[in-house]
Amino acid sequence: MNVAYPPSSPSPRQPHAGSHRPNWQQRWLSLASPRQAHALAGRIVPWALAVALLTTLAGLYVGFFVAPTDHQQGEAYRIIFVHVPAAWLSMVIYVAMAFWAALGWVLNTRASAMLARALAPTGALFTFLALWTGALWGKPTWGAWWVWDARLTSELILLFLYIGVMALQSAIDDPRRGDQAGALLAVVGVVNVPIIYFSVKWWNTLHQGASVSLQSAPTMASSMLTGMLLCTVGLWAYAVAAVLQRLRAIVLVREQHADWVADLANVSDARQGARA
Repeated sequence: MNVAYPPSSPSPRQPHAGSHRPNWQQRWLSLASPRQAHALAGRIVPWALAVALLTTLAGLYVGFFVAPTDHQQGEAYRIIFVHVPAAWLSMVIYVAMAFWAALGWVLNTRASAMLARALAPTGALFTFLALWTGALWGKPTWGAWWVWDARLTSELILLFLYIGVMALQSAIDDPRRGDQAGALLAVVGVVNVPIIYFSVKWWNTLHQGASVSLQSAPTMASSMLTGMLLCTVGLWAYAVAAVLQRLRAIVLVREQHADWVADLANVSDARQGARA
């Protein structure tokens, strides 16, 4: 005997596995993976280099050939078009390095620690450039290559902090432990950054105050300001390109045993073979 059963009510539709969109934390963590960081950096580097080349050349042209001569310092003031952006970058990169190093330590995200390691050499370069151009500027202005001024001394300490972070990272064979040791020094050294910035306000120093301030109108000619801002954008873009290119190299070294690195090498070999 056949019994007719009533049609069953449709069951609630179950979401297909993997159909839901990742939330912002999952998206961020996916970018924090070395593989995604390597790919993203590769897309940014060419654009950053193009911006760096164009804006730096434009800024140097405006600064050296368009901006007028300063009535007090003469032609010597033109060093600001390199000195000021380099000094800004030396502090900004240090804060960024400490942030990513701490993030990699606390959250154990490998790409964050690698980015902190990639930032250190570029930050040290701009710190040295700020000190060197400051010496070139100080000789005709103060009559000496170096004075133990509060800002100069704290900037020199910043260079030593960069060197210390890199030395700690390189001296320890285990990369994870090296990253942690460097992160500890980087985070502790952050206290030096506000000292650099506010030193001209806290103490009676030879160093002049801020060339550009958000709290007041600029005191320099518009062409001077334009040239300095263009150079700032150019050096920032160069820093981005240099750091990300170094990050790509660090990722490949750290992840050399990963399957995706082997696949990347095979693709590169295939392309070279096709060109031959």
